[in-house]
Amino acid sequence: MNTDISEVIIRPEGSLQILSYQEAQQLCDVSDAGLNDLLKRCALAVLNTGASEDDEPTLLNKYKRFSIEVTVKGRGVQLVLKNAPRHAFVDNKLITGIKEHLFAVIRDLIYSQNEVLQNPDLNLESSHGITNSVFHIARNALLMKPNILPNIVVCWGGHSIPEDEYKYSKHLGYELGLRNLDICTGCGPGVMKGPMKGAILGHGKQRYKNGRYIGITEPGIIAAEAPNAFVNELCIMPDIEKRLEAFIRIGHGIIILPGGPGTMEELLYLLSVILHPENQELMLPVILTGDECSRQYFESVMNFIHSTIGPAATEKLEVIIGHARDVAFKMQQNMEEVRQDRKASSDAYYYNWRLKLELDHQQPFLPTHENMANLNLYGNQEPHKLASELRKAFSGIVAGNVKAEGIRQIKEHGPFELRGDPHIMEAMDTLLHSFVEQKRMKLDYSEYRPCYKIDR
Repeated sequence: MNTDISEVIIRPEGSLQILSYQEAQQLCDVSDAGLNDLLKRCALAVLNTGASEDDEPTLLNKYKRFSIEVTVKGRGVQLVLKNAPRHAFVDNKLITGIKEHLFAVIRDLIYSQNEVLQNPDLNLESSHGITNSVFHIARNALLMKPNILPNIVVCWGGHSIPEDEYKYSKHLGYELGLRNLDICTGCGPGVMKGPMKGAILGHGKQRYKNGRYIGITEPGIIAAEAPNAFVNELCIMPDIEKRLEAFIRIGHGIIILPGGPGTMEELLYLLSVILHPENQELMLPVILTGDECSRQYFESVMNFIHSTIGPAATEKLEVIIGHARDVAFKMQQNMEEVRQDRKASSDAYYYNWRLKLELDHQQPFLPTHENMANLNLYGNQEPHKLASELRKAFSGIVAGNVKAEGIRQIKEHGPFELRGDPHIMEAMDTLLHSFVEQKRMKLDYSEYRPCYKIDR
């Protein structure tokens, strides 16, 4: 039986109806300077929503005949999809939610390329310029909603988790939804999906009709975390650093559920920001939570943070195990404190301009073997700087696990090497081995091969 749709023509809606010929050419350009390869990879991930593949090479190999072409006709733009996954269609018509996500891919790729990355007025070599670029991309994606009180809760966690942890994330989302709190995640499956699904039920019971289920992703990881069906506001940032900054600029509170190295990357990034001396007084509540079965996971995480960065970091985090209602109630109370903090400082409710980020937090980290080996994983530095270096180490591990370029590097040159203080290296090794034992490193555990080795 044929498993894909041979050809379908889609006509975008809204502003995408009037793409210029130049923009269409960029989206069809297969050269290194063009956007077609990036469009193809992101579009295929969106069309493959709900499937079990969690790495890009597998997805591209399965649908190697897939192609997408953008043409400009007299009456507007057409998308020509060939050999697309059949499960993205109902009666040969593209599912509406997937169609919206596909349009979001085109919108963000074109805008980021032409209005941000190639815009001489946005200095991407400066911290303020990068913060402005994140703002412009988010605003173009209509994520900015003025005159709404703080209520966006960012939920981070793994895309491949046990069923009990997924159920807890749904229950948590339900409790948040009952309190009219909106959800923002990395947009994928697992813990990124559960809170949204639960919040929809909670919002429905409260007759809260304007529920927001915001998904923020980036091209390098979209194949592993394709947008789930509940996302109604999708935004694709150009790289992981801008994605992470978007979370903390747009969100009003952070909830961290169980995950793997990707979740640790997010947590360490967050610590590198909230531990910065200029951010000590800012209100950005952080709660780590999960069901009773995740207690060991959080103990491992907190032990790692305490033994590497120190008590200054663990004091910024609150752990609540097995009480989703308490987490939601506390987050609701925190929203009022965030409102008062923003109002007192005249900062916008919809974008946290006051957060201080170092340029090192914002510039893309390329996890090459050389860069990974040169990370400063030593304790003789300020806590927020050590947290930033540890974040890069976990970023490399994520790349080696799920990103096409990282997987290729591991195949060609072997595992990344990490070096640092013995106690930090031991703590990292212990944590990563606990992730392997808890099956938090890859969806297909039978094929898992560590992409790192620690030089003692």
